[in-house]
Amino acid sequence: MSAAGHQERLMTVLQGPMFTEKSATSAEQHNQVVFKVRTDATKAEIRQAVELMFEVKVDGVQVINYRGKNKRFGQTSGRRNDWKKAYVRLAEGSQIDFLGAD
Repeated sequence: MSAAGHQERLMTVLQGPMFTEKSATSAEQHNQVVFKVRTDATKAEIRQAVELMFEVKVDGVQVINYRGKNKRFGQTSGRRNDWKKAYVRLAEGSQIDFLGAD
């Protein structure tokens, strides 16, 4: 893969931050940020994407795969999509500010 193609893929790895009570607690206690990521993303790609987009140093990445739930709508049954969540531990002194406050 070319360098431009690799960088383009890194820009699509992170789908967005997750703001929950658990993510807020882990941010305060462990200096972690939680992201929803692509299902085919690897830990190395997640690390590179966070360092590229937010210009911070990453210490570690932990990922969790979630299976989509089976749901019914009357007689029609369906399934929600599988998804992946990544806990990204930032290096000491690094911080990501999503609100943009100075």
